[in-house]
Order: sequence, then structure tokens, then C-alpha cells
Amino acid sequence: HDLGGSETWDLSVTVEDLGPDTPPVSLSVTSDLHVGGVILKLVEKTQIKRDWSDHALWWEQKQCWLLRTAWSLEKYGIHADARLHFMPQHKPLKLGLPNGITLRLHACYSSPVFQTVMHICRMLNIRHPEELSLLRPIEEKKKKKDKDSTEEIYDLTEVPLSSGTIHSFSTHFADSPQMEAVYKMLSVTQPPPAPEVIAKQYRPASVVDKAHINGRWLDSSRCLMQQGIQENDRLWLRFKYFTFYDIEPKYDVVRLTQLYEQARWAILLEDIDCTEEEMMLFGALQYHISKVSQSEPQMLSSSAAMDDLESALQSLEVKMEGESTFFLFSTMLKVETLFICFRPKRLTLKGYKQYWFKFQDTSISYFKSKEESIGEPIQQINLKGCEVAPDVNMAAQKFLIRLLIPAPEGMNEVYLRCENEQQYAQWMAGCRLASKGKSLADNSYQSEIQSIHSFLAMQKTNSSSHGNAPANDESINTHSLVSPRYHKKYKAKQLTPRILDAYQNVAQLSLTDAVMRFIQVWQALPDFGLSYIVVRFKGSRKDEVLGIAPNRLIRIDLGVGDVVKTWRYNNMKQWNVNWDIRQMAIEFEGNVNIAFSCVTADCKIVHEFIGGYIFMSTRSREKSDVLNEELFHKLTGGHEAL
Repeated sequence: HDLGGSETWDLSVTVEDLGPDTPPVSLSVTSDLHVGGVILKLVEKTQIKRDWSDHALWWEQKQCWLLRTAWSLEKYGIHADARLHFMPQHKPLKLGLPNGITLRLHACYSSPVFQTVMHICRMLNIRHPEELSLLRPIEEKKKKKDKDSTEEIYDLTEVPLSSGTIHSFSTHFADSPQMEAVYKMLSVTQPPPAPEVIAKQYRPASVVDKAHINGRWLDSSRCLMQQGIQENDRLWLRFKYFTFYDIEPKYDVVRLTQLYEQARWAILLEDIDCTEEEMMLFGALQYHISKVSQSEPQMLSSSAAMDDLESALQSLEVKMEGESTFFLFSTMLKVETLFICFRPKRLTLKGYKQYWFKFQDTSISYFKSKEESIGEPIQQINLKGCEVAPDVNMAAQKFLIRLLIPAPEGMNEVYLRCENEQQYAQWMAGCRLASKGKSLADNSYQSEIQSIHSFLAMQKTNSSSHGNAPANDESINTHSLVSPRYHKKYKAKQLTPRILDAYQNVAQLSLTDAVMRFIQVWQALPDFGLSYIVVRFKGSRKDEVLGIAPNRLIRIDLGVGDVVKTWRYNNMKQWNVNWDIRQMAIEFEGNVNIAFSCVTADCKIVHEFIGGYIFMSTRSREKSDVLNEELFHKLTGGHEAL
């Protein structure tokens, strides 16, 4: 009946600032009035003098903000029965950081979470915010007597909201001693937690348990209000995508500290599996880091020596001949389906045959003997896109390189056995570069060899140098440095000599180098970077687990507890979600199609994980200052097939 839209009717709006008990304000409006006009009328009627610029209207039934102030009520489809709320877009949020500290700060409740995280990271001085996201916290096991313990919250709500400027907020932190103290909290590693604190936290007991946390991620393309997050609610800020771009200790003090804390808790809570030997090394590094951070509290910008090395490497173009030949023992394991060894299967030496190997570009070829290496090889293996993993035991002088080579049916597994550390470092470096499509002539070859050597050096146990070992009476609570399963297995004092032994190898490191080393050892673990989701594959009657990694998807059979299939993103042609049946479908090259529904997380979360990793791989040095947010939403939105 109302064609002209000029008929007046009453619209009621709840104004948050008037207090919870105040009835809604009633406005006389016409359907062609625009949203900006409604706000104007509202402000006049409340007669409160204040800055209203951050306020906007929220439509309760439709769960959306009316941010297009030039749109008319009719265009939005708003009638007299609409319940509207007039409130600030920025509200306080309690934010739990990886280091266990809780901040209270103003976050934007009206922009997509992707942007909200960008603003939070800008405030905290964390670069590359696209790698982080927000999730709903896991409640801790509460003891009866804990009721009264109120936790300390650091309040940053006074920090002025940046209106899109990229000013690093460390300038705000310098504004007041209190702010400065908070900034210090963000950039200083926490002391080792008491064993009972570790024991109190939730620990996943199985891969299915590990999958539950990934159902808690917020949707990056919707705002906080749309996801039911209220003022003063608590969320966690965590690294979500395990591809850490361009870490530069000079600028990344907060980023590195928080990343270290997240890695450390992943180890302490057994979120990621590691061997006992590795656990001792992680313990030693934590011990060293907490010791050094008492004497040099801030991570200094990277040492001058590092800068010199960088420039030396840049000017040094390594020229290498195309083939380097070594004696190598190798076994060709023709495995139709792939078993990634979560519990490495010990290979007997009987399985190895000796061949002559040649490295050319990104391929290795092998021959019966050196003499035959002029002719046709027995096999040529292209390493581009393969997985390269170390299988090394310094004490036993075992140097294996484990290669997983993409094949039409899953992956083939090949072990190369090297005779000594020198040979291993050269071949391992070569394989790593080749897997990224680079040849031995690449100028990063030498630095790759270097980093492998320094990695191996940490695993040597040197009994000779006990001269510089701290005296054993130095009170270190080793149960603060290892995960609870070792609390049960060993008494604290039994662990002391083992951790101190590993400590010898890292005692010389600076704080920054020790933190970097911890992160590198974590990144080298076989299960690093895997986020699990329980899914059900189309046509299957049982739950299985999908592991999402930075470069691939893996399918884990819960019956066997092992990986039965691997698919790589670089073979992916398209992926989309059928929202009606909430099923995700992916098509790979070679007519491989998979489809699954998600059990422990919404399929939007899985879609966003995969699209997000593909987005991460598009980042490049030249464009690194500008984040292509539109591309992120396009890749993760899931509403159009790509």
C-alpha cells in the first residue's frame, strides 16, 4: 500500500548508553528515510552531548549492522517490528595471549574478524596478522578452592583507537609507564610454569581430542557480534596458520615471544608429539631462555654478526657444478599407500643396497656403480614437491633422509642413508632445495648446509665439557620444563643431568637465537603444522581424521592411527562447499575427487583453513606491506567455487 514510502510509522531503538533499564526510544520515520537520518533523529532525541562517531545500529533479528548509512530503511527491509540497538562498534574484549596473559582492549565488533585481528595485532605490534586468528577458549579444570583466585587483567582500553593508521603502537606504549609495562609483558618470555599449573591445563589424549580445538575458531569473514561474542567476553589470540613469513628479530620481538610461548605450550601439553631426546632439548632451551632473560630481559635486535652474515651471503653467489657424487645407501620402498611414520619404524640395515647417486637440477638419479653413471639411470626421482624429513641419531651415527615422493596413488617413501655428517648435510640441503624447486646453484645452498650442521651440533652430547656445566645443586625444577608424561616417568632430579647435558649445546646462545632455535626445532617435528578435524568421507561409514598442513591434506585412519593418504595443495584444481548438505568437495589433478562432511568443526572452518593456506602461499616480498584482504575472503569465503 505504501508506494511513496512517505507514510510515517514508529520505529523503536534501544540506546545502549542510556542504561539497560531504559525503554527503547521511539522515532517517527518514513520508509524512505536513510539510516544516517535515523541516527541523527536518535542523537537529537537522547540529548546527550558526546562523540557518537563510533556508534552504529545493530539489527537484532537479522544479526547484522546497518553500516550503509545512505541506504533507506526500505532498502534494508526494515519495518516497525525491527528490534534495533544503537551502540558503539568498538567494545572491550578480554584477550588471552599465547603467553597466558589476559589483556582487556577495545576491539571492533562490526568489521570482519580478519580486520579485527589486524587492528589488535597493530596495537600489540605483531607483524603479519593474517597468520593469527581468534578462537573461543577452552575452560580450565576448576578446583573448588580456586573460586576466589581472580586473575590479573592488563587494561589497554585507554589506548586510542587507530583510525586505520599503521603507526606501530609501541609509540602508545611509551605514553605512560603503565603502558610500557604492558608492552614489556608482551615481549618478555614467561618463567617456566609450575608443574601443577601444567597439570591443571587441558591435555588432548588422542588425535580426536586434538581435533576439538579447531572447532573453536571464529569465522574470519563475519564480525564478532554476528558470532555471538558480547562485550567483555573472553577470546584467545593464537597463531593459526603455521607458515611464519619473514621473521625478523629486529621488528618481531612481540611476534617471536608469543610464537615461542605458543610452541612451548604445545610441547608441554603434548599437543604435538616428540621423542624423549627432543623433549630434553626443549627443556634445556626453556631453561636457558628463562635464565638468559633474567640477565638480558629484552630480545635484542639481531646481532651485528648476523647482519654481516646476511650481507655476505647476498654478495656470495654460490657457483656449483650440476652434479655432486657420493656413495649412498638407499632403499626403494615401493609402498602403494603411504605410511608416514609417527612412530618412526626402525629400518634394519639389511634393507639397504649401495648405489651411485647423482644430483641434477631438482632430480636425483641412481646407478649400479660410478662407471654406469654415464648411461641410463635405474631410476630418476624428481624431488620437486616432495616431503623431506630427517631421521638422524647422532649417538648411533645414523644419518637417514626420508623422502616422500608424490605418486598418482598417494606417496612413495624412500630412505637415503648417508655415511657421515658432512655428506648428510650436503644431501639434506640439496633435497630441501630441490623440494622447493631450486637447484644446487641456488645461493641459499651453503646457508642451508650451515643450518643443518648447527642443528646436528645441538644433538651431540659432549661429556668432555662438563667444565662449563652449571653445578647440579643449582635448583632447577625440571618438571616445569617437560610435559606431564615425564613427571610420571622420572623424578625431577633424574631429569636434571639429562637436561643439563642437552643444555651444554645451547648454553652459548643469545636470547634471540635460543628463542629462534626453539621455534626451529619445533618446526622440524614430523607433526608440526598439522591441524586436525574429524570428518566423514563420502561413502564411508566411520569417522576419520583430516590433518590440514601448510602444504597438504592428510587422511588418518583412526583404526590404524596412521596416515593412509596425502593430497597436496599444488595439485588442487578447485574446492567448494555444498552448504545444503554441509559437505566439502575437492578436485585434484588426475581426476582425483574427494568429498567429506565435518564432524568436529563447521565446514566453513575447514574451508577457511585450506583457502587460508593457499592465501599464505601467495604472499611475496615485493607486496609484503599490503595485505590483499579481498583475496583472503575470496579464497576462504566458500560461497563460490574457485
